[in-house]
Amino acid sequence: MSDPAVLDPVLDRIDADLPAAVERLFALLRIPSISTDPAHAADCAAAADWLAQDLRDMGFDARTYPTAGRPMVVGRGGDGGPHLLFYGHYDVQPVDPLNLWNHPPFEPRLEETPQGQVIRARGAADDKGQLMTFLEACRAWKMVHGRLPCRLTIFLEGEEESGSPSLVPFLEANRDLLTADLALICDTDLFDRDTPAITTRLRGLLGEEVTITGPAMDLHSGMYGGAAINPIRVLARILASLHDETGRVTLPGFYDGVEDPSPDIRAQWDALGFDEAAFLGAVGLSVPAGEAGRGVLESIWARPTCEINGITGGYQGAGFKTVLPAKASAKVSFRLVGRQDPLAVREAFRAHVRAMLPPDCRAEFRDHGASPASVMDLSHPAFEKARAALSAEWPRPAAFTGSGGSIPVAGYFRTVLGMDSLLTGFGLDDDLIHSPNEKYDLRSFHKGIRSWARILAALT
Repeated sequence: MSDPAVLDPVLDRIDADLPAAVERLFALLRIPSISTDPAHAADCAAAADWLAQDLRDMGFDARTYPTAGRPMVVGRGGDGGPHLLFYGHYDVQPVDPLNLWNHPPFEPRLEETPQGQVIRARGAADDKGQLMTFLEACRAWKMVHGRLPCRLTIFLEGEEESGSPSLVPFLEANRDLLTADLALICDTDLFDRDTPAITTRLRGLLGEEVTITGPAMDLHSGMYGGAAINPIRVLARILASLHDETGRVTLPGFYDGVEDPSPDIRAQWDALGFDEAAFLGAVGLSVPAGEAGRGVLESIWARPTCEINGITGGYQGAGFKTVLPAKASAKVSFRLVGRQDPLAVREAFRAHVRAMLPPDCRAEFRDHGASPASVMDLSHPAFEKARAALSAEWPRPAAFTGSGGSIPVAGYFRTVLGMDSLLTGFGLDDDLIHSPNEKYDLRSFHKGIRSWARILAALT
């Protein structure tokens, strides 16, 4: 348990220093560090330099590292206790369409809303505001105690919003610099405004594109219909066969490595009071469509999926054209959980397609990436300590949750650096990340700083 004599002065300093912390965040938000646009390469370098200098001002040994793309920032400080690696990213999404912003996206400001004050700017929530919560917690700790609470390595990336092409090469080339006992990642959300969450499971992702080819050319449906094979019909039959009547995926071996959540985790999810009807109703739906007998949270956090993301074939223009197409294609994605092997799933999918091909048809495949799921080892004592620390700060107890999406860096920390990640963030569903008028609640920023201070106290 954290010593109040150590922690309480840090929390008091955070409260007193909040206006200055907001101004520091504003300074970072003013830098248009859009990694996808070559025209903003100098801005990305400026953001990296700003962060490296801020870390040096706090006593870190910090510098920027050039890559083939945007710079990395690494700062090291503290001694004794566990060695923790904190990861965040300073690059942001493009701002288009600019005309939908209510004020310039790189001129941050505080704005009053019915839910309270928010910080409005591109990058406010994703991820500059989030990463600065951790840096501000470190700053307060240093101001109060004259030292950092433990060994800390700060690792800030500049290409997360453009696919992280330099990340894995940098990790592989700098294992000794970056390997720690545990990684901390602040790029996730609260479960709701009052309930903090630690994301302990991330789904992997496999993308496949299949093209079925039949006749040598498009055919007149009056002259050839009924006599010639139609690739759209073949493709439709194959796609329909990927699920049975209960919603389960039919590929042989697909569920190898899939495990049900433990009773304790199920109890935490039940206690969240998740409203399935409201969740579906918000997008115009009413009935869950996943595997029979599985709730919505379990379906999106702990179950694998096979989804058809696009189908193309035949005439797509205005009007009507009676044609049998020569080709038809589909894009299919698989969200993976547990210990599912994405390469084994790929081979099972391709074998399934080939086995269903009639005479005169052939299949071609194009892969669109393959990454495994990440499941954190909850026996590591840091997770329960962090959950207790978050529960002490927020109105409702923290829960170990899952994510329906994928955060590749957590997987890379496991496969390249051999360490688990503790993912906790303070964003909200309505933060409009990647969209015009992005915001970050001032409450999230303030309590996020306090939360990291509590977690650092609990882990050290």
